[in-house]
Amino acid sequence: MNPDVVPGARPGTQLLLLEDDPAIAQTVQFALQREGFHVEICGWLHEARARLSAGAPAAAILDVGLPDGSGLDLCRELRAGPLAHLPILMLSARSEEMDKVLGLELGADDYLAKPFSPRELVARVRALLRRAATPPPAAAAPAGLAQAFVLEGEGSRLRFHGELLQLTRRELGLLLKLLEAPQRIHSRELLLDAVWGQDADSSDRTVDTHIKTLRAKLRALRPELDPIRTHRGLGYSLE
Repeated sequence: MNPDVVPGARPGTQLLLLEDDPAIAQTVQFALQREGFHVEICGWLHEARARLSAGAPAAAILDVGLPDGSGLDLCRELRAGPLAHLPILMLSARSEEMDKVLGLELGADDYLAKPFSPRELVARVRALLRRAATPPPAAAAPAGLAQAFVLEGEGSRLRFHGELLQLTRRELGLLLKLLEAPQRIHSRELLLDAVWGQDADSSDRTVDTHIKTLRAKLRALRPELDPIRTHRGLGYSLE
């Protein structure tokens, strides 16, 4: 096995690959298995749903175009359910910016357009697992927001006015970072570095799309409230 395999990616680490093209699926499986991963392939959306209902893999690699639906639909379902924190890499033959933005808005952690290098895909999977193994630091809600936001599970869960928020790992990380200093304006660069890390292949737009989905989830619970404040050209803060 390659000596620089990410810590925690022990031989047999389970990955789910949802890909209906046998040639691509076999290439990806071979590249990942060389690094010590165990890759289970599903060619249909309903097969992947059944597999995920039986237990969570370490990460999921989802193709967008499938015979019976779209990997984007599965991504949306996962982010709204008990596997909300599952690392997800989207694969797509589409390279347009809006398709990538849609995948990120639905909660994907990363997006790779076809054709791609198997070595790049392996590197991105490693990065996903490395970041997933380093949870965002827990922060106690400041006094002014203590009643609105309550942390549970050593910082792994967050309630908003008593309701449990169904957050992705990135959304949780953003909210915890904002809660550290709610009166401070956090730049996009600072948020990107704090939540995605130095090795993230992301941009300021990634922060914006995740803030958008985070706001939507907060408003779904309390439509009259919008605690995240945008400072044009500067960044975000919490009120």
